Amino acid sequence: MLIGCFMKFGKLATFLYSTLRMSKNNKNRVLLSGFSPWIILGAVAVLLPIVAMMTMENINRQKQQSIRLMTGKGAALIRSFEAGTRMGMRGGHGSGFQLQRLLVETAAQEDIDHLVVVRLDGTVVAHSQGDQVGSRYGTELDLDSIFASAELGWRRQVNESGETVFEIYEKFAPLARRPMRPMHKYMMNMARRSGDGMQAPPMVIFVGFHADDLDAARAADIRHTIVMAVVLLLVGCAGVLLLFLAQNYRATRTSLAQVQVFSDSLVSRIPIGLMAVDREGRITTLNPVAESILGMKADEAIGRQANAAVPQALTAILDSPADMVEEELLCPVDGDRRIPMDVSAAALNDENGDRFGQVILFKDLTEIRALQQELEKNRRLIMVGRLAAGVAHEIRNPLSSIKGFATYFKEKYRDSDRDQEIAGIMIQEVDRLNRVVGQLLEFSRPIKLHFQHVRLDDFFRDSFRLVERQYQAAGVEMTLALSDDNLTAVMDADKMGQVLLNLYLNALDAMVAGGHLSVTVSGHADGGTCIQVHDSGGGIDPKDQPHIFEPYFSTKKSGTGLGLAIVHNIIKAHRGDILVDCPPAGGTTVEITLPAAKEA
Repeated sequence: MLIGCFMKFGKLATFLYSTLRMSKNNKNRVLLSGFSPWIILGAVAVLLPIVAMMTMENINRQKQQSIRLMTGKGAALIRSFEAGTRMGMRGGHGSGFQLQRLLVETAAQEDIDHLVVVRLDGTVVAHSQGDQVGSRYGTELDLDSIFASAELGWRRQVNESGETVFEIYEKFAPLARRPMRPMHKYMMNMARRSGDGMQAPPMVIFVGFHADDLDAARAADIRHTIVMAVVLLLVGCAGVLLLFLAQNYRATRTSLAQVQVFSDSLVSRIPIGLMAVDREGRITTLNPVAESILGMKADEAIGRQANAAVPQALTAILDSPADMVEEELLCPVDGDRRIPMDVSAAALNDENGDRFGQVILFKDLTEIRALQQELEKNRRLIMVGRLAAGVAHEIRNPLSSIKGFATYFKEKYRDSDRDQEIAGIMIQEVDRLNRVVGQLLEFSRPIKLHFQHVRLDDFFRDSFRLVERQYQAAGVEMTLALSDDNLTAVMDADKMGQVLLNLYLNALDAMVAGGHLSVTVSGHADGGTCIQVHDSGGGIDPKDQPHIFEPYFSTKKSGTGLGLAIVHNIIKAHRGDILVDCPPAGGTTVEITLPAAKEA
């Protein structure tokens, strides 16, 4: 698969090299190309959304200006009407002041369609059409909210004549709109106290303007905006065409340089060796990877005959009449050293089909071969493991029989100390073989984990109890330190207990003259857990450290060499890491890092 990817990449390089060479041959024949309808369509496709967006924005802006103009006009009319109402109420008219008459006179202006003052329940207090007083108006609106907000609102309506009306509505409060001067405030308070009806109820005023002129002006503005947009679009398309005319020839001249730069960058960065030769067999290109593989400099090789500069095994492929050749070979470099290579050679042909050169792509397969050998080694180890598991399973049955007979003879010959000793040795050796077989079976089987939430304080104290008597008998002190008593982790408690028991026993074997074992547990910010088991023993020989997790490697005479290998497999099954450090001060520290695991 990897070789196939390199070959595809190599074909791409071959194509680019061929294109570059053909461009060089044809550069004197490059002329200004003609226009295509797609150029005009492309210009329209690019400019039309821009012009349309600008047109819509301009139309919306004009609409907003019209709305602001009408609302400002309505607000001014409402303020003037409120001022007239105040003047009439302060003029001493009292209850005789006619709001209806003032409203009719105000609504007599030519551009006003109607003027209405209503209470919050929709009852018309005053109307520019006198017969409408007492009817209901504006009930489809929330009049209470309009009065409470004191903000100007607007809407479009259609009157009884079918004409469009631009209506503005707002709170009508001639007495409470703005702060009054002290004298006026005093007069108003006096009027309120006198009970002459000056305390006006909450009301809302509606002002309707004829919108025909406004709509006509807006339509004219829209037509003008659309015409300008069309003109702008045509000018933009013409500009794009003129720009194309100005840049076409220049772009054609610079395209060759761009292809040259791209080709040079690709050739220099391609992760496989590339060598190109012309029709006379002289080297024209040699990339850095080819320099490294062949052990030569490009400056010294370019211009020389390929047969004289590079190994014959590599250039022999150039003699093939086929346009594309792929094969694997051993190429001698640096004297007697031979490198396995995957080589691909392709012919470079011009537009007439004449060959003007060749390109060779080659990949050093040394690392790939090493990986293949490692894979084959692992495959053999897996087969050996399966075979060992089968053999171990078959050994257990006769071992059980041997142990049974040894137990029988030990019971039968109780009077003979010699026979008792022999039978006891047999039983001990059978038990040892059973442990070895059990560890072998466990090591060869895939590890299945049963994750659960474990409280680490209780978990580690339980693990200490398993070896507490052995440590006390050996005079070794045990201490446990947790960064937090409430630390928890998601793990397989049985398997991790097996890991800790193995580490405790190894540490006990290393402290033959007493010592100290400390276990430190801390949590990571990402939810992981770090466990450090440190003993004050003699440590591990530096030459043995790289092999301690290998199966059947042991520094103890009675060790099986499978304990730490099983420990390593369990930690890896938890997606964790295990490291062993032997500081110069003495002792051994085993650090286990468990990630923030998810329950399986």
